Amino acid sequence: MNIFLPALLLMFHTLLVAAYMGYRRFTAITRGEVSLDYYKLYHGEEHEPLRKIARHFSNLLEVPPLFYLLTIIAFVSQLTGTLVVALAWAYVLLRLVHSYVHLGSNNVPVRFRIFVLSMVVLLAYLLVIVAGLLL
Repeated sequence: MNIFLPALLLMFHTLLVAAYMGYRRFTAITRGEVSLDYYKLYHGEEHEPLRKIARHFSNLLEVPPLFYLLTIIAFVSQLTGTLVVALAWAYVLLRLVHSYVHLGSNNVPVRFRIFVLSMVVLLAYLLVIVAGLLL
């Protein structure tokens, strides 16, 4: 099992969200929904749908780097057994579901539950790797 496949999927997903954000910004500017001047210094109010996408993209650059680092540690330490790989996949799948909810219905209680569950899985991922390093 390749420990890097879940990480690569999450990286690809992050780049897709970035591309989607760029496309939506470009479209909003060409339609006159947002002034190009806003993006000079990000001063003023961004169009709400665009702000949601930008916030989501930022979110993909906040906690996931911990996942990437743990994945590298797991690989270097040869801790790539079934449990570690399953936790990696679980984390990435939860992040994908989180994106679906956030960029879709944006149901905050559902989104929050998914986020908390992803954090629990990330904590389990950390603990399993730490245990593997210590044992």
